[in-house]
Amino acid sequence: MIRNLRPRRKRDSTIALINVVFLMLIFFLITGTIAPPLDPDLQLVDTSELDGSEPPDALVLHKNGLLSFRGQPMTPEAYMTGRDPAPVRIVPDREAPGHRLIEVTGTLRRLGATSVFVVTEKALE
Repeated sequence: MIRNLRPRRKRDSTIALINVVFLMLIFFLITGTIAPPLDPDLQLVDTSELDGSEPPDALVLHKNGLLSFRGQPMTPEAYMTGRDPAPVRIVPDREAPGHRLIEVTGTLRRLGATSVFVVTEKALE
């Protein structure tokens, strides 16, 4: 008696992988909705009408790389002359060269600034 053996069919392992990915998708969809939404009565502050002027005690780095303080041209050395070691704020123009900002920041630190804060605009989108 000769047995007619059929070749064994291999199981497709991609089904298990698809199931795992699907379960992960469901898990992340559910956990993403757990965070409570903002209070519907909350009204965010509208800053679109504010004057975009720099803080009065900050250095301004213009797009041409020059510094000013309270509207007057300034160098880091002149700014730090006679000042106690304290944090310094600098407001760079959006188009100011990055290497100039790093150069000014390093100079201010060498001249005694305990830290240098770069003041930027934060937008809620």
